Amino acid sequence: MRLSRLVEAGMAEIWVKLESYNPTGSYKDRMALAMIEGAERAGKLRPGQPIVEYTGGSTGSSLALVCSIKGYPLHIVSSDAFAAEKIKTMRAFGADVELLPSPEGITPTLIPRMRARAAEIAAEIGAYQTDQFNNTDMTHGYEAIGRELFEQLEGRIDAVAIFVGTGGTFVGTTRALRERLPSLHRVAVEPAESAVLSGGQPGTHRIEGGGAGFIPPQVSPDDIDEVIAVPTATAFETARRAAREEGVWSGPSTGANISAAMTLARRFGEGARVATVEVDSGLKYLAGELYS
Repeated sequence: MRLSRLVEAGMAEIWVKLESYNPTGSYKDRMALAMIEGAERAGKLRPGQPIVEYTGGSTGSSLALVCSIKGYPLHIVSSDAFAAEKIKTMRAFGADVELLPSPEGITPTLIPRMRARAAEIAAEIGAYQTDQFNNTDMTHGYEAIGRELFEQLEGRIDAVAIFVGTGGTFVGTTRALRERLPSLHRVAVEPAESAVLSGGQPGTHRIEGGGAGFIPPQVSPDDIDEVIAVPTATAFETARRAAREEGVWSGPSTGANISAAMTLARRFGEGARVATVEVDSGLKYLAGELYS
């Protein structure tokens, strides 16, 4: 979808890929299926074996969908720092969800705590750990976004801006695009309050889906041409504006994506084309402060 009202005169075109049309309303469906089927092909996952993952909820929702279809019991470690809708979605698909308290939000210690608890559960019950941050199948699952963007925009993309969580979407999408567009400008987006990709210190923020407080292991400096740090308040306001003015209804990470894309569009100017991604649907954020 090409944005029309958030774009001012003299700015480059901004195109948003609408990933909310996936089954659970998130692009995480792509990586969940890729991780499970990759483990099946490699013989790492036995029929009926339990699976465990630590997640803010979108990966967990997607895994819960895939596991419900394929018959794998799923154990999730998450937190009350994330949207209640995501927790309910995981449970609706049959996942066993354990929540770690973090009322202050997404802190630098939260993801490591969740990861450690997931490892404990895996050892206790003999579960297969999908381990999204380190799973290379996860990255491969997102390469299709890059291929589709190239085809849908007929090979005309000057820059792409993608929020970094596990790094899978950023790496998978940009590598697939860079193979076809060697001059593509690749921009990683992160929370300003936890701007570790920019060389800053980890901190607490409210942009779900990223800003874990460390550099994701699958993200290399060679993958990034620029980092744009977006404050939580800006991500929230941009998400609200996108819903009201463009009909793009999403969460705060999409707000960060669009905000970064707008920054690039002002710089690149008329005649250029910037692409970004709608991460998920606004349905997942109705109970929280974003749309309250």
